[in-house]
Amino acid sequence: MAEQQQQQQQFYLLLGNLMSPDNNVRKQSEEAYDTIVGQTKITFLLQAIRDVSAAEEVKQMAAVLLRRLLSSSFEEIYPGLTLEMQTVIKTELLTSIQTETSPNIRKKVCDIAAELTRNLIDDDGNNQWPEVLKFLFDSVNSDSVNLRESALHIFWNFPGIFGNQQQHYMEVIKRMLVQCMQDQDNPHIRTLAARAASAFVLSNEGNTALLKHFSDLLPGILQAVNESCYQSDDSVLKSLVEIADTAPKYLRPNLEATLQLCLKLCADSNLTNMQRQLALEVIVTLSETAAAMLRKHTAIVAQSVPQMLAMMVDLEDDDEWSMADELEDDDFDSNAVAGESALDRIACGLGGKIILPMIKQHIMTMLQNPDWKYRHAGLMALSAIGEGCHQQMEAILQEIVSFVLIFCSDPHPRVRYAACNAIGQMATDFAPTFQKKFHDKVISALLQTMEDQSNPRVQAHAAAALINFTEDCPKSLLIPYLDSLVQHLHVIMVAKLQELIQKGTKLVLEQVVTSIASVADTAEEKFVPYYDLFMPSLKHIVENAVQKELRLLRGKTIECISLIGLAVGKEKFMPDASAVMQLLLKTQTDFNDLEDDDPQISYMISAWARMCKILGKEFQQYLPVVMGPLMKTASIKPEVALLDTQDMESISEDDGWEFVNLGDQQSFGIKTAGLEEKATACQMLVCYAKELKEGFVEYTEQVVKLMVPLLKFYFHDGVRVAAAESMPLLLECARVRGPEYLTQMWHFMCDALIKSIGTEPDSDVLSEIMHSFAKCIELMGDGCLNNEHFEELGGILKGKLEEHFKNQELRHTKRQDEDYDEQVEESLQDEDENDVYILTKVSDILHSVFSSYKEKVLPWFEQLLQLIVQLICPSRPWADRQWGLCIFDDVVEHCSPASFKYAEVFLQPMLQSLCDTSPEVRQAAAYGVGVMAQYGGELYRPFCTEAIPLMVRVIQSADSRVKENVNATENCISAVGKVMRFRPECVNVNEILPHWLNWLPLLEDKEEAVHTFDFLCDLIESNNPIVLGPDNANLPKVFLIIADGVANESVKTEDACSKRMADVIRQVQGSGGLWTQCVSTLNETQQKAIQELLNTA
Repeated sequence: MAEQQQQQQQFYLLLGNLMSPDNNVRKQSEEAYDTIVGQTKITFLLQAIRDVSAAEEVKQMAAVLLRRLLSSSFEEIYPGLTLEMQTVIKTELLTSIQTETSPNIRKKVCDIAAELTRNLIDDDGNNQWPEVLKFLFDSVNSDSVNLRESALHIFWNFPGIFGNQQQHYMEVIKRMLVQCMQDQDNPHIRTLAARAASAFVLSNEGNTALLKHFSDLLPGILQAVNESCYQSDDSVLKSLVEIADTAPKYLRPNLEATLQLCLKLCADSNLTNMQRQLALEVIVTLSETAAAMLRKHTAIVAQSVPQMLAMMVDLEDDDEWSMADELEDDDFDSNAVAGESALDRIACGLGGKIILPMIKQHIMTMLQNPDWKYRHAGLMALSAIGEGCHQQMEAILQEIVSFVLIFCSDPHPRVRYAACNAIGQMATDFAPTFQKKFHDKVISALLQTMEDQSNPRVQAHAAAALINFTEDCPKSLLIPYLDSLVQHLHVIMVAKLQELIQKGTKLVLEQVVTSIASVADTAEEKFVPYYDLFMPSLKHIVENAVQKELRLLRGKTIECISLIGLAVGKEKFMPDASAVMQLLLKTQTDFNDLEDDDPQISYMISAWARMCKILGKEFQQYLPVVMGPLMKTASIKPEVALLDTQDMESISEDDGWEFVNLGDQQSFGIKTAGLEEKATACQMLVCYAKELKEGFVEYTEQVVKLMVPLLKFYFHDGVRVAAAESMPLLLECARVRGPEYLTQMWHFMCDALIKSIGTEPDSDVLSEIMHSFAKCIELMGDGCLNNEHFEELGGILKGKLEEHFKNQELRHTKRQDEDYDEQVEESLQDEDENDVYILTKVSDILHSVFSSYKEKVLPWFEQLLQLIVQLICPSRPWADRQWGLCIFDDVVEHCSPASFKYAEVFLQPMLQSLCDTSPEVRQAAAYGVGVMAQYGGELYRPFCTEAIPLMVRVIQSADSRVKENVNATENCISAVGKVMRFRPECVNVNEILPHWLNWLPLLEDKEEAVHTFDFLCDLIESNNPIVLGPDNANLPKVFLIIADGVANESVKTEDACSKRMADVIRQVQGSGGLWTQCVSTLNETQQKAIQELLNTA
């Protein structure tokens, strides 16, 4: 006994040390704690919790550790305990809740009980601790407030506690919550009951019937929100935000009351900023999760807009503001930032049709207010709503811009700053319309504002707005201003360099360097005359700005030099290239000393890639120096943690952590530092592989080993996209090592690529992965997939097609919803486009499989056949029919004559589609007829005959050459040509050929144009009398067709037919009179084209 007591005392000492402020003591204690076996830990921890004499913080620590143990290691420890020990734990916990006098410890023990129950619900939903349910019922009906509170706390922590008995106990649960929410004597019981009710609703968010049944609890929850806020407790309000986010439909029956309450709280300046912002958050969240429902309550939304604007006016007067040289991060708790963000989100959520009319007059009034804070807020509000009110603001952009520009010369510097902010934002939101319409006014206003020497903050922001403006400015618009822009930027750069040397201020210089880069990037070769004006100073900055506080300036200057180099091209940059490379290399060698968060890293990495584009193959020599740090950055592993809600309170988002709520009191945390750098580094590896091809072969192995696992890097989309893009490029790099090495590399990536097509959650990333996979198969060819691969791929593609149909049905259901309106329709159409894009990628993959494997693959394809047939049903949307036909086109092109066994399912739809109302469908059908003629074989002959008059009708219809129809028409012309060329027995060639010549040349579809020119050369070379005409009378017409084709770049020099056409022309050249006759009918452009063809082919 004495020994056990001694052990227990040692354990208490250990618990105390775990809380020690001294890092070393704490670390040693954690190591010691980790060595104790699970069962002993549980025994000691339980004893500590139940020990009346132990200090409160020791008991508290023991309770936290026991809960964590059950949360993280339940499976490893609990099932191995004896039945007796398991019973002891359960009994001890329930006894402790009943006898513990400290409210804090009692709460913590309730958390342990909830955690244990969570783990004791089996796969069938049976709660294997029935005593805890009895305890809940007894406690909630008990006279003891403490017990009622404990029952509610357990239920709040784990609302799924009833498992598969929930339906059975539904009325009891509801009665229990209602009774506690009406407890007149105990406000905190009412609060806790409201939180428990909210948690229950949230955990049943998908159960519509249950939400309806519990809707009469909402008034009680709202009452508790109101009461608790004035008791400085915002926990129920936070629950309401969660409901708005996850189960917004629950609020529908009492939406008006919910919105009214939130408005009232938001407007009450007696509450804390945090509470007012949370109340606003409910309304803003609903605009994102239930926009259509909220749009029916526009009166309240209109009342919330002035609240957001009032928050934006909540600014401090700060005399130092305009001289600050470090840009501090926005204070995210401030009302001004919260108001602006809310406005941005509600405009995006509800759309400009609703928000702009509500806000326009308010902004105009604010801009005329003598108090600078109102003018500032009005301009910032204008910046915030640009994205959401895009369409509506575009209509009155002239009026808005003229108004904003006035404020570039406002007497108050912070208003001038806000005006620059609005211009910069509009330059991005409304590009390139904004640049095209307002270039003269905007450029001169920004250049003038940039001269504001006494307010560096304003100067810097004007430079930032200029960057936004030039990034999206069409080159031709910028060129006339180039001289004036460059002179201004040069003067400011020189002045600010002096300031840096004298006073150490750098803010404006940082922005100006980027403005110069942006101008060069847009002006491209037109920047050459100004190169020598800037390059010496820029190199000087990189050489000398080595202090820690100048890291950002140095990084931006490195970026600027590389962008100028790329803009002016190799010839102009070459004399400086090696000096710049030496500067970069020096930074690179000091690279290992750079701290992980050094801003220079990502600038350096991007600069290297630009240097690679400039130098091409000559860059290879630098790879040994560059690749080490690049691989190190690309290999960054982020810090991640699985936390439960209690632990989260100790980690704040300010330390760079972001959280994803996984439900069930669990959250996933990730430290985001380094993620952007990692993504940039991966993008650059892609760039090297693309630019250097076989010059990169030395590194393919280490890069492929890095990239394949990154297909599953779910913390950053850009990393997964880069990983996918790299795969086919790395295979191309590795080709020079021979087939064996190539096959090994392909085997390394193939499984992972197929699996990620099945598991990728983001549709943009998915389309990239599918696209890369298709390219890899085309590269590797026949035999690159084994049976397991095929089986898995078949299952995944089948799943994608089934999901495509299911999503269409879901959208159909949403169109029947009571909240359906035109804005909902817009978002449904976006979803639809996303879906179709994935369908195009399914088609890409099938194309690559068919073109590599030919008819061998047809038995595998049959599992998908019915789904593809479903795509081409006449009742499906046009995009489905288009892509379904494309897939059958591939089957005919690559798997004939075996393809004919499917003729009965696709031939009639294909022929009918030749006259479809949708040009995309006509195009796919016409292409199909062309490949039938060229590759299909004998069995397709009758169908070629049947198709000709249908295609002629399309070609001859009045609007066949208008923009939207031209591609379909040209595919018909090409297909008619293919039938005459490969299946002349199916058609009266003499009758059709004169018409066909009149339809040439094809100007839009370059691929099909080559087929038509090939056939034309066949006909000329065989002296076809119809083509040449009596006494070669048609030759001028043939010249005209060839000249237009070349002038339009429908044929390229490398196409075989261009040499054949040049030979035809040379033949004519030899026969004087005919040549003159042919050339005289051509205009200048056409004559030039003929000359060019003769020179190059």
